[in-house]
Amino acid sequence: MSGKFVGILILVCALIAGAGLYYLQVYGFYRTVLPKLGADVELVSLDSGQSETIAYGDFHAIDADSSPIRYRACFTTTLSNAELAETFVTLKDMTPRNGPFWFDCFDAEYIGEALQAGTAQTYLGTKNVSYGVDRIVAVLDDGRGFVWHELNECGEKAYDGTVVGEECPDRDTVNVNE
Repeated sequence: MSGKFVGILILVCALIAGAGLYYLQVYGFYRTVLPKLGADVELVSLDSGQSETIAYGDFHAIDADSSPIRYRACFTTTLSNAELAETFVTLKDMTPRNGPFWFDCFDAEYIGEALQAGTAQTYLGTKNVSYGVDRIVAVLDDGRGFVWHELNECGEKAYDGTVVGEECPDRDTVNVNE
């Protein structure tokens, strides 16, 4: 066998492997989330501390079983941020995670700019939707809303290997991710 043939074979194998990895990361693991009417967009109530459904429409979401933080969703609501902030837990200094480019409705850069400009507000959607992962909801002043998952303090500890501690819930008692 000549060196050229072996070199070309290695190059072709590397290109196929690279294309396969790219496909799996950007497309392969994601699936469309089927809407659960009346239960897709929830925020944590200031009074009860429980997640409650808000009025929403035009719901679109994706998720992947490969990671608890791949969830992304978009929706619209008729509720204003003033109404929502009176009733639900607000969050500060949240930055949305980038979604795949093909999920057009979720633009993390635009959402982040709106949050910095004060034309959007973030809320706690569900605490521990998966162990150590909270669901975050952002609502723009024009009624468009976005959802993503974020590691909470317990999740950061669990995934970086430090001792979790007693303040974190049991892994068996948290919500099951859809």
